[in-house]
Amino acid sequence: MTEPLLIERTGHTVVWTLNNPEARNPISDEDTIAALEDAVTAVNRDPSVRVAILTAAGSAFSSGGNVKHMRDKQGMFGGTPAELRQGYRHGIQRIPKALYHCEIPTIAAVNGPAIGAGCDLVTMCDLRIASTTATFAESFIKVGIIPGDGGAWLLPRAIGMARASEMAFTGEAIDAQTALQWGLVSAVVDPDKLLGAAHELAARVSVNPPHVLRMTKRLLREGQHQSLESILELSAAMQAIAHHTDDHHEAVTALLERRTAEFSGR
Repeated sequence: MTEPLLIERTGHTVVWTLNNPEARNPISDEDTIAALEDAVTAVNRDPSVRVAILTAAGSAFSSGGNVKHMRDKQGMFGGTPAELRQGYRHGIQRIPKALYHCEIPTIAAVNGPAIGAGCDLVTMCDLRIASTTATFAESFIKVGIIPGDGGAWLLPRAIGMARASEMAFTGEAIDAQTALQWGLVSAVVDPDKLLGAAHELAARVSVNPPHVLRMTKRLLREGQHQSLESILELSAAMQAIAHHTDDHHEAVTALLERRTAEFSGR
């Protein structure tokens, strides 16, 4: 059986590759959902991993939900309305929850079309770069359904409400350059340079102290829904921890000595 998610480690960076190119990498199947959950759990427990890159095999990034399964009422798309609700809650909705709670920065390297839930998967990542061949469509309305994986929460935070509404109400695709202009991605590169660009970005992130990197991501997450006062309190607590790390001492010493710091994660 083909592995639904390929995992490759290079230094402090892990690459997750969706691996069902024949079906254009849908993410609604149980094995893919579980594999993404397990991948996040693994990096959360491994302090030596500092960045994750999410990409896909083949010409597409992800087609989102498996349309054939929708037609045939299979898997999470089958059953009564009550059963369908539970299918979403205990199926594809596990992916945004997992990635939201991923402790390390994630980079989407979008190699081709990102459609429906595939588009939302892009927005679940912290940083996003695209190949010139990438397209993005919040296309649920085109198949007579709504964003069932959190897209109504994710997409407006990535590109603003007006543009998110345009994508969701029309279901039409935008190309990579439009995605760049709208802030959905931060860079567009030629297809053969995509993974190299993703690794370069990962290196710029992973060079920093790993524990502080994870705490910084947590603060950014909490800042989306907490009050300023709550964030200030949490920041003070985390800062107290940061000041007592060996990496903080190394960073300050290296700065004063005008040399490159080497962080141990302690």
